[in-house]
Amino acid sequence: MARSKEKTPKKPKEDGRLKQMWQVFQMTRRYDKNITLILVLSILVPVAIGLVLALLLGDGNGFAITMWVVAGVLAGILLALLLLGRRAEAAAYGQIEGQPGAVGAVLRSSLRRSWRGSEMPVAVNAKTQDAVYRAVGRGGVVLIGEGPKSRTTRMLEDERRKVLRVLPNVPVTFLSVGPDADSISLQNIPRKLARIKPNLTKPEVLAVSNRLSSLASGNLPIPKGVDPLKARPQRGR
Repeated sequence: MARSKEKTPKKPKEDGRLKQMWQVFQMTRRYDKNITLILVLSILVPVAIGLVLALLLGDGNGFAITMWVVAGVLAGILLALLLLGRRAEAAAYGQIEGQPGAVGAVLRSSLRRSWRGSEMPVAVNAKTQDAVYRAVGRGGVVLIGEGPKSRTTRMLEDERRKVLRVLPNVPVTFLSVGPDADSISLQNIPRKLARIKPNLTKPEVLAVSNRLSSLASGNLPIPKGVDPLKARPQRGR
């Protein structure tokens, strides 16, 4: 019998790098009207500097002049890409600024490897949609309030008491994202976390994260008075 040939469905082609960059630029331009001028200047300025250096230092050598010009063009392209990335990130944060769950989106996608966070809040006010999120890293435990401080301060204090009840030796830091003058913006959350002085080692961060996960889920019993930073592995008999 002749075997029927089945056509294997082709995988959809991924967009090329240039197309992706164009899409990022288009998205950014909708929220940042100055991005086109900024990118043009970021390319022209290094190219102009390269031309000036070529004329001053090239000493009539065609190869040297060409290399200075090429260096200026490459520097301009690199600078433009860096600026586009930062402006695109700011535009993306601007789209979700002020929306419930915005802090969770940042914790899910923008944290550095030394920090652990969840997009799900640890406390929510059902009426106002204010929330408290938690991140764990070498700086300890950070509680992030989403909403006005007048409403989230008490929620943050309640969560700190819960953390200190099972982790009395771990530092707890507050951050606030909201309309208050001294609140931080979404895009500054990773930067603020990175500036917190390290207090824990990597194994301690994992132990603290696991303990808090158990506390949140309620599936595992948490012995009172046990500090994971002082715990010692049991030796096999």
